Amino acid sequence: MKRRTLLRGMGLSLCLPLLESMTARTLQAAASKVATTASGAPLRLAFVYFPNGAQQKNWFPTGGERDFQLGPTMESLAGLKSHIQIIGGLDQENAEAGNDGAGDHARANATFLTGARATKTSGADIRVGQSIDQVAAEHVQGVTRFSSLELSCDAVRKSGGCDSGYSCAYQYNLSWRSPTQPMTPETNPRAMFERLFGLTAQSDAERAQRLTDSDRRSLLDFVLEDAGDLRGDLSTNDRRKLDEYLSSTRDIERRIAQAAKFPIPDQPSGIEAPAGVPTRYADHLELMFDMLALALQTDATRIATLLMAADGSNRSFPDIGIPEGHHYLTHNQNDTEMHEKVGRIDRFYMEHFARFLQRLNSLQDPDGNSILHNSMIVYGGGIGDGNRHNHDNLPIVLAGNGGGRLDAGRYHSAGGSPMTNLYLGLLERMNIGEIEAFGDSTGTYANI
Repeated sequence: MKRRTLLRGMGLSLCLPLLESMTARTLQAAASKVATTASGAPLRLAFVYFPNGAQQKNWFPTGGERDFQLGPTMESLAGLKSHIQIIGGLDQENAEAGNDGAGDHARANATFLTGARATKTSGADIRVGQSIDQVAAEHVQGVTRFSSLELSCDAVRKSGGCDSGYSCAYQYNLSWRSPTQPMTPETNPRAMFERLFGLTAQSDAERAQRLTDSDRRSLLDFVLEDAGDLRGDLSTNDRRKLDEYLSSTRDIERRIAQAAKFPIPDQPSGIEAPAGVPTRYADHLELMFDMLALALQTDATRIATLLMAADGSNRSFPDIGIPEGHHYLTHNQNDTEMHEKVGRIDRFYMEHFARFLQRLNSLQDPDGNSILHNSMIVYGGGIGDGNRHNHDNLPIVLAGNGGGRLDAGRYHSAGGSPMTNLYLGLLERMNIGEIEAFGDSTGTYANI
């Protein structure tokens, strides 16, 4: 490989959106079949999480399966009805208290994409389960520059206690590489932009220095011998943590090498890097949704997650006239004014999601369909009603047409099925059909 090619692959150039002229990439994707539509276009799978449940009477539509009328929360989706499914009757039993007591918000977050029960601990011995996005990412590996991307508009926390004896790792991470390893999300839109389009503060000389002959060996090759000596002096838990760290580092190196294999087109016009994390929460949400749209548009990844806010969030919303905290308001809904404010917060989150879907619907894939048509995007949360802290009849929207594999434009009920049954149905449509069980699944929910 030429030096210039390797440097470009390490991020010195920018990506273009998928173009019809990119026949090599299109054919490569079509040949892989996984995460690909019948027309050969990319098939995307994304998950967007909002906190503290929803006012269910304002959430669920009225009317029949096809002639449904959107409730007040979803009015911003009116122009997208042919691209969405509103699904009731999806449950997460492992988020229920059981013998673990309080901590519904941490369990809701931890269980949402894993379908597993989180070990109640605020220490280092966290354990829940691999998340469905990472299951998919393992099968999509090598098709795109990034097997998956993880975004958040909240804090990054992987330790400490946050919710009634549960680790903050459960509450602030949606994606789990393994039962004990959360995938750290990116919260800074500028950092995500630089990751997507290869812009960093490093100079060419600094990059070149990294690629000298003495540095081309894996970083791990220089430390494994010392690490082996160190393991004998560590506790069982510390040895596990060291092994996970070394495994993660090796995985990062592997992904960098994988990214270097992809051709990097010239810089696209009209794209500017964000300045950083905005002060206004609405601006932060908008930018992170924009980064997610760019990632899907440029085929940087086909698997992604976005945590709008960690469950239990007590964020206030002064921009829409709500100075009180969200979590506080959800537990005071017998008060008419507070009830109305929670409804406005639900609509606020939905409006940002609707704007994102409208953006995807305006972008065209090489097969002539919109990116929204060629996507499957789950929007929802791990709590049904914020006032009751229940984990059944979750508020779930499935957006996109799955490249023609989803029967959108409907409101229907899964009849009390595990949420994980839906995930198995989505994996089938990603051509990942050999997985017969996941989390607490009882079968595949095929009616999508």
